[in-house]
Amino acid sequence: MHIASAVRPSAVSDETGSAPPSRSTTRRADPLLKAFIPAGAILLAAAGVAGAQDTETTTVLDRLLVTDGLTPVAEEKSGRAFTVITAEDIERSQVTSVADILRTVPGLSVSRMGSIGAQTQVRVRGAEANHVIVMIDGVDVSDTAAGEFDFGSLMTSDIERIEVLRGPQSAFYGSNALSGVINVITKRGERGGFRTNVRSETGTDGTVLGGVTLSGGRDDFDLSLGATFRRSDGYNVSPFGSEKDGDRNATLNGRFAYDLMPGLTLDGTLRYVNRRSELDPQNFETLGPPDFLPGPLVGLVVDGDEETATKELVGSLGLTHESADGAWTQNLRISGNDTFRENFTDGALATSSDGNRVTASYQATYAFDTPNLLDATHKITGGYEFERETYLPSHLTERQSRDGNSFVAEYRGEYLGQFFLNGAIRHDLNDRFADSTTFSLSGAWAVPGTLTRLHSSIGTGVTNPTFIEQFGYDPESFVGNPNLVPEESIGFDIGIEQGFLGGALIVDLTYFNQDLTNEIATVFGPAPTYASTPINLLGESRRQGIEIAATFDLGSGLSARGSYTYLDASEQSQSGGPRLAEVRRPRHSGSLGLTYRFMEERASLFGEVIFNGEMEDVAFVPTLPSRVTLDAYQTVNIGGSYRFNETFEAYGRVENLFDEEYQEIFGYNAQGRTAFVGLRGSF
Repeated sequence: MHIASAVRPSAVSDETGSAPPSRSTTRRADPLLKAFIPAGAILLAAAGVAGAQDTETTTVLDRLLVTDGLTPVAEEKSGRAFTVITAEDIERSQVTSVADILRTVPGLSVSRMGSIGAQTQVRVRGAEANHVIVMIDGVDVSDTAAGEFDFGSLMTSDIERIEVLRGPQSAFYGSNALSGVINVITKRGERGGFRTNVRSETGTDGTVLGGVTLSGGRDDFDLSLGATFRRSDGYNVSPFGSEKDGDRNATLNGRFAYDLMPGLTLDGTLRYVNRRSELDPQNFETLGPPDFLPGPLVGLVVDGDEETATKELVGSLGLTHESADGAWTQNLRISGNDTFRENFTDGALATSSDGNRVTASYQATYAFDTPNLLDATHKITGGYEFERETYLPSHLTERQSRDGNSFVAEYRGEYLGQFFLNGAIRHDLNDRFADSTTFSLSGAWAVPGTLTRLHSSIGTGVTNPTFIEQFGYDPESFVGNPNLVPEESIGFDIGIEQGFLGGALIVDLTYFNQDLTNEIATVFGPAPTYASTPINLLGESRRQGIEIAATFDLGSGLSARGSYTYLDASEQSQSGGPRLAEVRRPRHSGSLGLTYRFMEERASLFGEVIFNGEMEDVAFVPTLPSRVTLDAYQTVNIGGSYRFNETFEAYGRVENLFDEEYQEIFGYNAQGRTAFVGLRGSF
């Protein structure tokens, strides 16, 4: 993984019970966590002294940041805080779930409700999960019902890169891009032939994974088709009992591009996911406990037969035309997303929902130069977008829908080869809510003759109430509120990226601040059902913090990377009392990683530490306060690989090496130690 760099050469690319649970949450963090921050500070300080005398630069080859705005831009020219995860980063870490590699990204908080494949939320800079828009190949894949994307379904197969932009991006992407954007870009076929890649993996908890990809192309077209299947028996996510909770996931992914004629290209994407995940429920009935446990289990996670079956279908079709030697570019695109979900209890259908989204857009860009005026280059872009969303839950007889029309304009400029500016404004017309206007402004300065790059951005964001918040999903447990108004936000960040030791060490430090008004929060009724409904909070919810990311090429095949986030996120109390910390968002989090490549890069070893500080969560246990503190934890992962020849490579890894016991969500056990081995082939 890397951070923005003006000096990195690269290729162009497109809540405790009366008895201790079986996996306790009371273990304290070991000294490793306590040592992380000072050790990292000493390392950076030492490198800073050495680098203060070194201003030698290296050759720059642009790597394009696709997600930053309406038009792609070279990474070092972006004024926004971002992280890019490459296919090489994914291969090195060997993770099969995108959520797991996102744990290493500064500013992100990941919460998984059980074993691999279970519902997984990702929050950016202390915001809610539905405040970040998630795209796959540019298509919004967020569930229209909940307004967020469940990362439990997303595996790393066929991914070329993941771009994470932090800060308000609604000016470009509309509702839900209030705190950031996560864009997953899948691999394209390389023109000039075809290749087949296969992968097979097995491991603990009865886990098996297999995948195959066919990719390639000719002079005028390229395509990539992939299929991946993963199954795991899982483990018991409840602290009581022994029943395992597993997952099954089958994913098909494809994309193509075809040159109809010079300057005119047709492209498309298609993705289908069929998954079934098991989960233990929270007990809201006054039941007696097992013989070996004192007291009731009300509000705790207990063994039970609950399953969720989900089918996701995502696709797009686009037409791009370039003329005037590439100065004029037009794009017409239509995309769709449908998510059908069924929830089963003891084998019987309990609830279901179907939500879909259809989007049509047109965009035109004109690029021109003014060499006699600040030696500048300019891009002006305008666009229109129509979007229709629908939602039909099992407790309603009529499908709900809402339409939106959006107009957006963007300017991008580069001056004197060192100053870079980007600004945009967007106006959204919505038939269910008040119209909204959002803006974004960012800039960067690559200081000449140094390894220093300054970057800053400011913008506004908006998130419309979700269909579930408006109409509910179960009249006995969650009642909708049709009078909700959209959440609104303004935020800024400012940072410095500094290279040391001739660019071998690159450190990016960013301060961010963002306020949220009309925050939608859930009010819970009395026990035993705790029936709830959403409301808009009064006042402001605040988020601020610091993000640090670093990469270090130590030479001789040895490289290191690290990240750290300090987050202060609080919400206005519903009763007007003291502010409350936002749940499941740690104040301190971060990661350290080390990779060693040897034997002419045929072999590699890696190790990483991911830590998560104390954080609050909600509890529905009568004997506990409504807020509980989850202990800090850290996990250690190790692994390695060996390439036998140009065709085959073997690999293995151990996750949570020291079998750390912890919870990311109150009452749900997290994964213990696991081990996996696999084989990759390319033909």
